[in-house]
Amino acid sequence: MPHDLQVAVLGELKVTRQGAEVPLPASRKTRALLAYLVLTARPHRRQRLCNLFWELPDDPKAALRWSLSKLRKVVDEPERARIVADRERVRFDSDYVDIDIRNIRKRLQVEGQLLSVEELEALSEQLDLILLDGLESVGGVTFQSWLKSERTDAEADRVTVLRLLARHKDVSALAAEKWLRLWREADPTNAEAETLASGRLEVRRDEVVGRPPAQAVNPTFETQRTGFQAEPSQRLAKDRARALRQQRIAFCQARDGTKIAYATIGAGPPLLKAANWLNHLEYDWASPIWGRSFSAMARFRTFIRYDERGCGLSDWDVADLSFEAFVEDLEAVADKLGLKRFPLLGISQGCAVSIEYAARHPERVSGLVLISGYAAGWRHLASPEEQARREAVMTLTELGWGTDNPAYRHIFSQTFMPDAGPEELAWFDDFQRQTTSPRNAARFQESFGLIDVRDRLAEVRAPTIVLHSRYDQRIPLELGRAMASGIPDAVFVPLESRNHILVDHEPAWHHSFKAISRFLVDKGI
Repeated sequence: MPHDLQVAVLGELKVTRQGAEVPLPASRKTRALLAYLVLTARPHRRQRLCNLFWELPDDPKAALRWSLSKLRKVVDEPERARIVADRERVRFDSDYVDIDIRNIRKRLQVEGQLLSVEELEALSEQLDLILLDGLESVGGVTFQSWLKSERTDAEADRVTVLRLLARHKDVSALAAEKWLRLWREADPTNAEAETLASGRLEVRRDEVVGRPPAQAVNPTFETQRTGFQAEPSQRLAKDRARALRQQRIAFCQARDGTKIAYATIGAGPPLLKAANWLNHLEYDWASPIWGRSFSAMARFRTFIRYDERGCGLSDWDVADLSFEAFVEDLEAVADKLGLKRFPLLGISQGCAVSIEYAARHPERVSGLVLISGYAAGWRHLASPEEQARREAVMTLTELGWGTDNPAYRHIFSQTFMPDAGPEELAWFDDFQRQTTSPRNAARFQESFGLIDVRDRLAEVRAPTIVLHSRYDQRIPLELGRAMASGIPDAVFVPLESRNHILVDHEPAWHHSFKAISRFLVDKGI
């Protein structure tokens, strides 16, 4: 049931009370202030709000007070003050307020697959509007960066709706073509959309040459039933070739002489990702697992990745696969590129590597983004029974990793991504075999078990956000929470997922990227 107060941010900002539109202040900065408070939904220091919207020689504090007085007339209610402020902070009380973009995201997260065609079309119409239209040139660079991030998130929501429409079991063939075209235009690098488009092209060819109808399967229904379809090898080869043309691969040398391969793509401030299990600069960019994540990260930044020693394009035949060596590989890449100050992205064991680097080089790390990580490995924390199981897996890995039987590698893929589709699992199984040798795969597991940076957590000085799936079957949530609690002022974000590696079609993936974007903007990183 709709609440009395409604705020629309899709299109021009609009506030409605009991069905009647409330006039907004003429000042665009005041309207932008309201939008920022509504969408961030948390307290902000007055000084930060002043810096976002007003500059000297104006009187920012007086301007903020004036704007808040105008906004109170718009959103406050007799029995409830919506603008909640004290001498230090200001926030918007959004309880029992309908906010259009928030309502859309709740619906997509809870009932996205169950929505009717008509309901999805209505959402698509809403998301076609420009978020906070008309506020493009308001405020300073930080507010503009935040607005760009919010619009990117809204576009991701639109892509989700287009995807659901293109694959909906009740959509007509003609309408499905339209939604698929719009989906591909909105997300041209999406492999699933390309696969679906290729399948429909095959259906049309079947009709032309007169093949039996049984072979002309409607991809909408087939993909809905089985998940992702296997991507044709020729198309995958083209995707890889495209990725190789876009990214720049080079090599540097670690302290012990090991050659480390690294790649850069995109433009803007740098974001350096620490290596994790497992990497390959040529293969993972076009993958159904990493591809879209990497594309999103490279949209507004120079995104830097590297293959850790023992895998990918880096040297495989190495004597040292210790945690210390992993940190030195990261140091080598940062030094080679001459990075002076930059944020670090860590995933899984890459979190511990990032933490150690940040503790050693506080002057160089501007922020930490840590996903699905831990501060101490299984050798330190696991029960004797769990340690025995881990050792058995290492033996199986060394004996069966390189065989054609995926069962050995499935031990990892199923725990890394229990909710992934069959195409994603098949890709990850094959990817692991191509990424490293059986011996190195076992050595990596032993090295990860010996990791322990618990004594370094308190030494981290960089702003930090820690994200972790609530039901991660590889690294339990409590390990991520313990890591966050040990880092001063770290932000902890639990994600509604069972996957250790988030896949881009699950709501947790969108939630994580929104949280990361807001964190980087809010901290000015």
